[in-house]
Amino acid sequence: MSLDVSPQLLAEAEQGDIREDAFVETVRTSLPYAYNLIATLATKLQDGTAEFADNQIPPSSETERGQLLRALASDAIRGSLERHFGIALAFQNCHRVAAFHPGAQNTTTYARFTSLRSQVLNQSPEFRDC
Repeated sequence: MSLDVSPQLLAEAEQGDIREDAFVETVRTSLPYAYNLIATLATKLQDGTAEFADNQIPPSSETERGQLLRALASDAIRGSLERHFGIALAFQNCHRVAAFHPGAQNTTTYARFTSLRSQVLNQSPEFRDC
């Protein structure tokens, strides 16, 4: 299971739509490594002048790697985090996640980061089984 859903949130979901802030809080507590990494990238992006902020340091454990993969593989989680932090996310291999300004998906920088070429160039043997 990727998220530790409270009985209250589950009941809310069974009745209909849930509050996104409650969902994001569930993500924060269930996937703390992923949440904190994305929060850090969002802060770096908003505080800096670069077109994007990215992480190039692999997680220190398989638990952390799993959290990041679960967060970014889920459209609901990824979308909620993007809306919560006001960013657009892009992802390569097992750990290289980048935060872009909203709307950046139409820029050359985003296209370069998410290109087939960048994906190939960002590979290494130690990431083969991540």
